Amino acid sequence: MVKSTIIARVADGLPLAASMDDEQIESELAGYKSQAKAIFKKLNTQSEPRCSIESGPYYLHYLLDQGVCFLCICDKAFPRKAAFSYLDELVREFNMSYGEEAHKASLRPYAFMKFDTFIQKTKRIFEDSRTQQNLSKLNEDLRDVTQIMTKNMEDLLWRGDSLDRMNTLSDNLRHHSEKYRKDTWKLNLEFLYRKYGIPAAILLGFLFVLYLRYKLF
Repeated sequence: MVKSTIIARVADGLPLAASMDDEQIESELAGYKSQAKAIFKKLNTQSEPRCSIESGPYYLHYLLDQGVCFLCICDKAFPRKAAFSYLDELVREFNMSYGEEAHKASLRPYAFMKFDTFIQKTKRIFEDSRTQQNLSKLNEDLRDVTQIMTKNMEDLLWRGDSLDRMNTLSDNLRHHSEKYRKDTWKLNLEFLYRKYGIPAAILLGFLFVLYLRYKLF
């Protein structure tokens, strides 16, 4: 199930809204909410737009949209497709309700706490087992989660791992791929020369001699 939800601005990590959790959940998730704040500090415009971060018995799923991060803390057993469908619903409603207001410099932390009403309503819908069953039956209508990056919280916080897109790696792979293609082409030419070069030279020489013979005589 979805345990807690936090919405923050990507540019400066300013919390915009969050779910009003009961005391038990608040106590249980205190450390994980601190991890969520650490994630907000690492985010930038080049970060992965969707990511799942494993931490203990939970996953912290986040979605970036129009400079705002929508993050939920879920039990590991909660389907990832359901988690991101839940976040998609929050994105649509938040953008319709607040839009450009979220980027005002004068905003104070948790300026949109009224959004918790929609968060709680949507969370109850997604906690319904029938809803989860319907989601599993409608996989073709849901975003493919196989392309969503999965990280480990230990790697992220303690080993300095990055949430950025792997542009550099992709560029390197393209470079090496192009180099490999050129090297392969050269090797193929060299192979063909070794295999057919001498017979081809003899044949060309013979044809040239024939040409001169009939040309001169």
